[in-house]
Amino acid sequence: MKSTFFTSFLALSAIVIFSLFNSCKKETTNPADTNRAEIEQYVADNNLNGQFTNSGLYYVVEVPGTANHPNMNSNITVSYKGYHLDGTVLDQGDFFTAYLYNLIRGWQEGIPYIGEGGRIKLVIPSYMAYKNGVLVFDVTLHYFSK
Repeated sequence: MKSTFFTSFLALSAIVIFSLFNSCKKETTNPADTNRAEIEQYVADNNLNGQFTNSGLYYVVEVPGTANHPNMNSNITVSYKGYHLDGTVLDQGDFFTAYLYNLIRGWQEGIPYIGEGGRIKLVIPSYMAYKNGVLVFDVTLHYFSK
């Protein structure tokens, strides 16, 4: 009886230690590589002429707007259309206002590339948005306050 208990205890201890060890492993996948191949294919298929950031965001400044650009603390007013890579519309809005720090990471990083009156296309990896696939947003920045 004691040896069965001891054997079970050792087996359970080994499982716990193995689980703890594996949960502490450092993640080796670079988030910037998330969806990279899908985004590159979309860029090629749509003849986009933009650039990748270090985070994996792809953007095309279509109209630069004014020289004054928003920052993370800016209250922005935009019109936008968001869609999946297959063109299915996810959401759209006109004269939507919010603080940039309250929006998805892809917008936080991408919108400051344009000034008032600017227009940008953002191709956002899933980890920088809603984690349900790559999203594309066409955004026009009407105005903002810092």
